[in-house]
Amino acid sequence: MDWRSLNRFRKDERGEEFYLTCLQYGQHLWQQGLPARAILCLDRAWGADLHGHEPILADWPLPYAPLVHLLQHAPANAFLGNPRVHFQHYADRLGAPRRQQRKWRSWACWALTRATLPNLPGDPRHDVEEPTLDQITSALALHGHPDEVTLWQSAFPESTTP
Repeated sequence: MDWRSLNRFRKDERGEEFYLTCLQYGQHLWQQGLPARAILCLDRAWGADLHGHEPILADWPLPYAPLVHLLQHAPANAFLGNPRVHFQHYADRLGAPRRQQRKWRSWACWALTRATLPNLPGDPRHDVEEPTLDQITSALALHGHPDEVTLWQSAFPESTTP
């Protein structure tokens, strides 16, 4: 599996098959010891054009818990980058389609990253207002799938559950 696995999908073909391929390719990259690239595949999965009722989501829910697992278990010698900064920048720079949904999912991932790896610094040069957990919760409830807030909140490390 390689980048062509995702590249074959056109912009108007971002449904269930695309979502599953993103997850599979992310897992492949994780197994290759490439956690930063695996996170990028999760980004693509969160951007799939799904509405919350698709059968794939019953077996493969939105990957908030896998993100936390990846952050907790990334090998020390593997490049992880700074996912906190990644999600902060991503949330602030997203465009269409489904901009609000993708933006608030990125902020949700930013919050999970902060809770999981609290020592990662933010980007002090990036002039953006960081949302509160309550703001993220409200926005995910408005723009996300049914029960997405519960799925996101259940992914927080036990010691930091909101």
